[in-house]
Amino acid sequence: MEGFDISALKQIPRPELFEFEGISMTHYFTDNWENVQNFKARPDDILIATYPKAGTTWVSYILDLLYFGNTAPERQTSLPIYMRVPFLETAFPVIPAGVKLADNLPTTPRLIKTHLPVQLVPKSFWEQNSRVVYVARNAKDNAVSYFHFDKMNIGQPEPGDWSTFLKNYIDGKNVFGPWYDHVCGYWEKKKTYSNIHYIFFEDMVEDTGREVERLCSFLGLSTPSEEKERITKSVHFDSMKQNNMTNYSTNPVMDFKISPFMRKGKVGDWKNHFTVAQNEQFDEHYKQKMKNTTLQFRTDI
Repeated sequence: MEGFDISALKQIPRPELFEFEGISMTHYFTDNWENVQNFKARPDDILIATYPKAGTTWVSYILDLLYFGNTAPERQTSLPIYMRVPFLETAFPVIPAGVKLADNLPTTPRLIKTHLPVQLVPKSFWEQNSRVVYVARNAKDNAVSYFHFDKMNIGQPEPGDWSTFLKNYIDGKNVFGPWYDHVCGYWEKKKTYSNIHYIFFEDMVEDTGREVERLCSFLGLSTPSEEKERITKSVHFDSMKQNNMTNYSTNPVMDFKISPFMRKGKVGDWKNHFTVAQNEQFDEHYKQKMKNTTLQFRTDI
């Protein structure tokens, strides 16, 4: 894979968490901080923002197909999704920095991904009135997915066992900070910034076609219905899991011997992980953290 130094992979130690700008981070997301904050967004940029493991790649692929599926089909077979939709704040030694990849994108619009909480998004996105697509996933499934992701991604801190991870998750000691603040932050931002489209992962699973329709409406796209149907089929979880350009199998930071990057993509898998006691404790904490928001999630569909 061009742009990768595969030999550098073995030298990457798992990073340590530290407090940064009020949230937990690792140096892979702060090493290029000044350039991230000074990133020059454009009015036609589309920022795909999510807490980790909430459907980022799914929505990135839908947007990529909506805009470039017909005009640049060769991208679909030659360029992995993480090169087509750069991860803005990354500074890994085995892949060009996210800012550099974003600056060099030849496409219009530029599709850019971030996991930064709303308060740390580069100001130029708001100043340029760029469109933001935010994807949110219920906390229980998100925690399970994040746990499996941390086990197989050597660019993430060591997660420990499930109960250790869950305690850290409840305490907000994950890379990119607490889930609660993240999902609520963008939900609140919608009140003052109209160019945010807020999507729920559960709605996507329930009816992908409907959510593609809503995306087109937000983006002002008049995509023909047969094209939308074709895209909806292409972005089915099983299709993406088999597709080397979307399943991250070419990314050297991830160890697929431990777990695939795209594991299940289901709603309700948390029931296979949470004990009764963990579930009760989680619900109690959740009620406290979410009592001041109108934001509501489904943990089952």
